[in-house]
Amino acid sequence: MKPDMNKMLKQAQKMQADMARVQEELKDEMVEASAGGGAVLVAMSGDFRVLSVKIDPAAAEDVEMLQDLTAAAVNEAIRAAQQLADRKMSAITGAFGGMPGLM
Repeated sequence: MKPDMNKMLKQAQKMQADMARVQEELKDEMVEASAGGGAVLVAMSGDFRVLSVKIDPAAAEDVEMLQDLTAAAVNEAIRAAQQLADRKMSAITGAFGGMPGLM
């Protein structure tokens, strides 16, 4: 049986539109991550923009530790934002995940 190319094209166009919609929605989503038991708190949007960084003043006493904690919190926020995006996108692309060349 030959695949219906028109149907496949319409499905691909719908998926593309849905993905664009989700990418827009991710701009309004937020994740938070912390390091050092909350000494550094980073808020990041779902499209990977750092929205805020909060630092406990006590953490400022050790600059090297503060730098490490900030990097760790940002990296954790990136991981959380990526998981959020992956979850939302997989709801759209799930049917096409096993089809090479479509993703």
